[in-house]
Amino acid sequence: MTTHPPTTARVAPALTTLRDLRRAPWASATYDGIAQVVVGWIWLLVGIPVWVLVVTAAGLVPALGLGLLLLPPTLALTRGFVALERRRIAAQTGVVVPAPARRVPARPGWWSWTWAQLADARSWLAVAYLMVAYLAYSLLFAVVVELMAGAVAAVVLGVRALTDADPLGLLAVPAAVVLVWTAALAAQTGNLVTVALARAMLGPPADAEARAAQQAAERQARAAAAEARAAETAAETARRRADVLTETRTAALEAADTERRRIERDLHDGAQQRLVALGVALGTARREAERDPGAAVVALEHAHHEVKETLAELRDLVRGIHPAVLADRGLDAALSALAARSPVPVRVEAGPGLERAGATAQAAAYFVVAEALTNVARHAAAQHAVVRAVVTGPADGDTGPEGTDAAGRLRIEVVDDGAGGAEPRAGSGLAGLRGRVAALDGTFDLTSPAGAGTRLTVEVPCAS
Repeated sequence: MTTHPPTTARVAPALTTLRDLRRAPWASATYDGIAQVVVGWIWLLVGIPVWVLVVTAAGLVPALGLGLLLLPPTLALTRGFVALERRRIAAQTGVVVPAPARRVPARPGWWSWTWAQLADARSWLAVAYLMVAYLAYSLLFAVVVELMAGAVAAVVLGVRALTDADPLGLLAVPAAVVLVWTAALAAQTGNLVTVALARAMLGPPADAEARAAQQAAERQARAAAAEARAAETAAETARRRADVLTETRTAALEAADTERRRIERDLHDGAQQRLVALGVALGTARREAERDPGAAVVALEHAHHEVKETLAELRDLVRGIHPAVLADRGLDAALSALAARSPVPVRVEAGPGLERAGATAQAAAYFVVAEALTNVARHAAAQHAVVRAVVTGPADGDTGPEGTDAAGRLRIEVVDDGAGGAEPRAGSGLAGLRGRVAALDGTFDLTSPAGAGTRLTVEVPCAS
């Protein structure tokens, strides 16, 4: 299958397919070609004086260099004329001829500018176009007009032969048909030739078009490569995200199971034992009520003490599950309560906007501080500690994975001046906290050099 350039299919369809060749005499491309040749020939008549001015200025160069003063403006006039010619061709044929790049002066100054004008090969080619195109349009104009006139004459002869019953004169009929098709083909071919001439002499050089096409192809290749890299990065991010979610889900399940066993152990070892002791004391009081009222009173006092201790243990147990102070008074008050119960002096620095953090994020912050202060009291041998809580938003430049920081991030920092050396070993409270934070898509950072204190920094999305 033969393919044709888009320009040929547009201005000379009779040269592309047999169907278009058969339709050539009444095709719009034929009439467009005739109009283009006629208008172009008339227009280029106006360009002849421009060409004469340039040639005259060039001829005056040996005469004391006068031509050097005239050539730049005449070349500029030529460029203006051919710019209009490119517009005319685009308007009549639909084919856009790009303007070539202008030669840029190497340095400022009149002489550098003049030399750039004189050394611009495309300007001189435009001057040559004025004459070459005029001759081409003149030839095409003559051919098309003569063929059309011949076709009209052949039709007239054919009509006369029919009226005169002249057998030889009837040969003018097929001649008229051939001339009509030939004139149509000549009009379309002339249109194609003039467009090709304008592209060759008024457009950018062929190598420039090739370079532009190559640069466009390279840009497309770079864009495709960038899209491929972005897709690979997104796929890798998604894979890592899936791995993290799998790990954090496992850690969360392990942390939940550990918490369940702790609650079970605390109930068994604490509240359950005290309730058993309470039952024994009440039974003793009942038995001794009539026999020895003093012993019954002692037993009741012991039972009362056990009730108070059981209630205290249950409150501590509930506080370990979800502290009521968080729901009643907020994170700031809850952290202050933890600091007040700590045997080590603790200063709480709470920033504004903590209420932006969700209940899950606040609970995670509470347990992080509670575990950290417990470790400070038990192991750090610290003199004092500082707890800082602040909410940072996206405007502060903090970004979380997968856009989870759209509502901001809650940052908790616990710093002490103790012995350091803390590590989140497997099964430890710190390891459980790290799993809890990871399950919320947060970050857990522990810095604890030996002898230099400990700094625990945790961030969780407020929307957790």
